[in-house]
Amino acid sequence: MNIDHIRTYLLTLPHVVETEQFGGLVFWVGDKAIGGKMFAWIKLEQTDSKFRVMSYIAGPERFNDLLEVDGIFPAPYVARIFWVAVERWNVFRTAEWEHELRAAHEITFNKLPPITRAFLAKPAAEQRRAIAERKKLLAARAAAKAVAKKPVTKKTKTPAKKRTK
Repeated sequence: MNIDHIRTYLLTLPHVVETEQFGGLVFWVGDKAIGGKMFAWIKLEQTDSKFRVMSYIAGPERFNDLLEVDGIFPAPYVARIFWVAVERWNVFRTAEWEHELRAAHEITFNKLPPITRAFLAKPAAEQRRAIAERKKLLAARAAAKAVAKKPVTKKTKTPAKKRTK
């Protein structure tokens, strides 16, 4: 198992979107612009002391069982929401990886709000158009917010003239 195989498999699952952030590849159920949720993350840059190749949501039922497997540990920052991190690709065989990631996708899809699930049921062309409109709106809001945060320069006041009697 390797990054390319995992990436290819994840992109075959329904409604999966890939982004690059947090020093890796993030996989979402639905686009995050419409309320999608992250379910897996492949780490590309090893920056901290604990080496890991991937993190994904395990769910409360599987979390403790997976922690007993050699090479799996609680994912930093997100273990409280039942994410696990994997040290190396050979922790699972290919079929096991696919089972784990399909389960992570299903857990995340089931947690989506009803409005997001209804959106994902729409035809793909309609989804793309709505997502593009939403991203344009979010970009406009971010630009307006950036303009509003610019520091206001104070005008220099000229000294008032002294009044003579």
